[in-house]
Amino acid sequence: MTTPNEKYDSIFTTTIENRSKKMADNVTKNNALLNRLSSKDKIRTIDGGSKILEELEYGQGDMVWYNGFDTISYNGPELFSAAEYALKLCAVPVAVSGEDMLKNSGSERMIDLFEKRIQNAEKTMSNKLAEALYSDGTGSSGKEIGGLKLLVADAPSTGIVGGINRATTGNEFWRNQAAVISTAANALTASNILGKMNEMYLKCSRGTDKPDLIVTDDYLYDLYESALQPMQRFTDPKLAEAGFQTLRYKGADVIFDGGQGGNCPAKHMYFINTNYLYLRVHKDRNFKVIGGERMAVNSDAIYKIIGWAGNLTMSNAQLQGVLVDESNV
Repeated sequence: MTTPNEKYDSIFTTTIENRSKKMADNVTKNNALLNRLSSKDKIRTIDGGSKILEELEYGQGDMVWYNGFDTISYNGPELFSAAEYALKLCAVPVAVSGEDMLKNSGSERMIDLFEKRIQNAEKTMSNKLAEALYSDGTGSSGKEIGGLKLLVADAPSTGIVGGINRATTGNEFWRNQAAVISTAANALTASNILGKMNEMYLKCSRGTDKPDLIVTDDYLYDLYESALQPMQRFTDPKLAEAGFQTLRYKGADVIFDGGQGGNCPAKHMYFINTNYLYLRVHKDRNFKVIGGERMAVNSDAIYKIIGWAGNLTMSNAQLQGVLVDESNV
């Protein structure tokens, strides 16, 4: 089987390589957050290193009012720091048995067989990464990327994000905005959701810096939609063309990520400023085949591993927010 396997392995590799860019593109299209990050050039590659660093500007310089010969002193305050994020890796193996290869001999049939297997791997990675974008980073024993539940936490004054302890006095700048409703008397309804959204939006605004994307589950999306007058319903045509159900709120797109296959946590509404959010991807693991030819050691099969490495990072926490209704979850 040496010669046939080499032939099939060549077809297999070529088929995967031809689809690798499409795989990355499909992952972007599969999630509204990634779609927005891509359109704003916030999906950026890294070359290497044990950590992914994001520079933070959190302090202000010295300024004094003076007259005449008053002393103008400089105290050298700390103005910058950096958040560090671990490089997280994932992979999807694609395998074809010798029996399947024999049944599908002939180059055209083999390409079709490999295409089917690779399409399945593509869907798997797209769905899993879209799900991970909402994670808290503890999945798979801490090997999963840190998503919105970590970066834009329900309890922002606890935990370590990007190597910075949010509970430490002096690190308040690294806490996102959060409003968690825990009593039934204050539960979100169609009559009060606009007021609560107004409050969160203002907390996440700083001058011209405002949330540009609001992602929510089906429950809160339905409340928001019910609260709108028909004439107030607007959609982003670009996102609508990409298949996302959208409304608008103060210039921000409100995206529904619930229903079947939805990933947004129940009764969560995230207010995101994507100017400070990035998907950092390693250039050598951006939906690429890991390694060269691979033959199963103890079975009649060939396989490839499609790999991805990177993390979701953030450079400003105070301009991100989350509205949560825990009153009857």
